[in-house]
Formats: sequence, structure tokens, C-alpha cells
Amino acid sequence: MFKKIINNLLFKVFIAIILGIVFGLYLPESVNRIFNTFNHFFSEFLGFAIPLIILGLIMPAIGDLGKGAKKLLIVTAVIAYASTLFSGFSTYFIASGIFPSFIDPQSVASVENAARELSPYFSINIPPILDVMSALVLAFLVGLGLAPLGESTLKKVTFDFQKIIMMLIEKVIIPLLPIYILSIFSAIAFKGQVASVLGVFVKIIGVIFIMHILLILIQYLIAGAIAKKNPIKALLNMIPAYFTALGTQSSAATIPVTLKQVELNGVSPKVANFVIPLGATIHLAGSTMKIVACAVALMLMQGLDFNFGMFAGFVMMLGIAMVAAPGVPGGAIMAAIGILQSMLGFDAEAQALMIALYIAMDSFGTAANITGDGAIAIIVDKIAEKREL
Repeated sequence: MFKKIINNLLFKVFIAIILGIVFGLYLPESVNRIFNTFNHFFSEFLGFAIPLIILGLIMPAIGDLGKGAKKLLIVTAVIAYASTLFSGFSTYFIASGIFPSFIDPQSVASVENAARELSPYFSINIPPILDVMSALVLAFLVGLGLAPLGESTLKKVTFDFQKIIMMLIEKVIIPLLPIYILSIFSAIAFKGQVASVLGVFVKIIGVIFIMHILLILIQYLIAGAIAKKNPIKALLNMIPAYFTALGTQSSAATIPVTLKQVELNGVSPKVANFVIPLGATIHLAGSTMKIVACAVALMLMQGLDFNFGMFAGFVMMLGIAMVAAPGVPGGAIMAAIGILQSMLGFDAEAQALMIALYIAMDSFGTAANITGDGAIAIIVDKIAEKREL
């Protein structure tokens, strides 16, 4: 049990934040410059890796959507995307309305400014082979082209490349993220901004948790109205899946429990066995909520201008990118980093703080994702029953 806690990414990030604060407050500048040197190197490496991550995850994910029951696939994908868009847009309006009341850009200076107080001992320039938008367009073009081809040679190549990228994420980037976050918080503490930043963090997490509960409730009210079922009873049946997801932080690992609870809600095994595994991959409304809310918060913290038009494009692109999110803790934010950079202008330091905020709520987002899958299964089952899909 203790070993499991030690290996938990959330625990590592928590320890990294604490150590970063301690180091920044009490260790000399010479030591903090070491972490700042790592910060610069990892930022360059992450910038190089992001286009490759986009290609490696999105190409096979979109290409693989060509197989299976086509009508059922289209119906499920459309509902999942609509749910994700609803989550993203509603989050934007709530966050942009509430967050300014407790986020003061004058008192919470940007991480970028904090990091500039410390200069690295040396830096290495690692230019990416593609810019982010070029990688996105190429990934969509290749993925859409692969979808109707069946088991082609190029599709097999993209799946092999996906395995390499997954290894990069799981074996290199995710393990090094705590050190990266430590370096960011050591810079914040060195600057003397730690109290204001952490105070905002706690408030943001509290608001997002309440929004998650409301999102799940709305999903089941809609599903209950469409399928003419008691939404509260259906939601209560999903509680075991919700708490399993809280513990595992993985939609994929929760699939067996989710299937069992969905069938208790009267969903046919045929629909459940199709929708739940697919939903674990393409329906990440809870993750989308966290990303949009954290993005609004960080832009407010740094005094950056934003508007609905900017976030409208971001939310729609994010809903597609979530299809490519790998099934590991923190996987969704890794799939979203490229879009945060290209569409909202997040620099490396803002991305690191975004990752820290996201991982702090990773369990709740995963639980919201899989619970929402249960609502989608109820809707799809009703549609399949009427249209004999």
C-alpha cells in the first residue's frame, strides 16, 4: 500500500511542490540555479517532443475510428463530442465569471517573471522538427486518410510510432514532470510569490470540484429525460465506478466496473460493451473541464487578455485532441499541451503550472469522465432501441 502511494503521480507532484517551495525559500541562489538549468533544458525537450506527441497520438487514434459498427460509432462519437463541448463552453462562462473575483493579476505575477529572476548555468537549444499547428494539421490529414483503409502498412507504422510516443510519455516525460514542477515552484518561492499562488490554487480546485458534480448531474438529467429513466437512481448505480476511478486514476482500468454498473441501469450488453470502452477513449468531458478552467485561471494570473472567440476555437480543438489522450495519469494534459501552446500562447513555464494544477485534480476528472460514459450509454441504448442500430 505504501509503495503504491509513493509511486502515485499525484503524490510525487505534491512532494515536488513542497520541496520546490522549501528549496526556493531556504536554499541559496546557486542551488536554485541548478533547478532552473534543468527547467530550461526540459522546456526545450518538451517543446521538441510536443509535435511528435501530437503526431504519435492523434494519427492512430483517428485512423482507428474507421473500424467497428459504423452507425453506433458515429452516434456515440457525436454524443461524446457534444458532451465535451458542453463541458468546455459552460466551464469557460463559469470560470470567466467567477475566477476574476479572487484572482488578481497584480498580486499573482506570472511564473515566467519568477523564472527570469534565476539564470541557468547553461542552456541547450532543441528546435522542434515541426511547429505545433503543422503537426496538428498533418496528424488530422493522415488520420482521416487512414480511417477507411483497413489494415494498411502505413496504419501499422502509425501504431508502432504511437508505442514509441507512449514509451516517451510513460518512461521519460511523466517521471521527470515532478522535477520540472519542483523547479517551477522553487523559482516562485525564490521570488516570494508562493503564498499568493498556492492560495489561488486551492480556490481554483474547490470551484472545479463543484463544477464536476454539477456536470455529472446535468448529464444524467438529460440521459434520464431521453431514456425516461430515474436520473438519480441511474447516477447512484454509477457510484462504484466513480470511486474506482478515483482510486485508479484511469478510465481504462475502470472499464470492468463501469460495464457492470451500466448494465444495472438497463443498458443492453451489446451497447454497453461498445460504448464504455469507446467512451473511455473519446469522452473526456471531466478532463476538458479541468483544462479549460485552469487555462482561464492561469491567463488571469498572468494578466493575459482572452475572449470567447479565442476559447471557442480552443474548446472545439480540445474536444478532438482528447480522443488522443493516452490512458495514463496526466495523459489528457499531455495531449492538450500542444493546443495550449499554439492557440492560447502558453509558454513552457505556464505549461508546467498547468500540468501541476491538472494533476492535482486528476482523480476527480477521471471519475467524471467514466461516470459521464454511463450517461452516454443510456442515451445510445435508447437510440439503438428505436432505430435498431
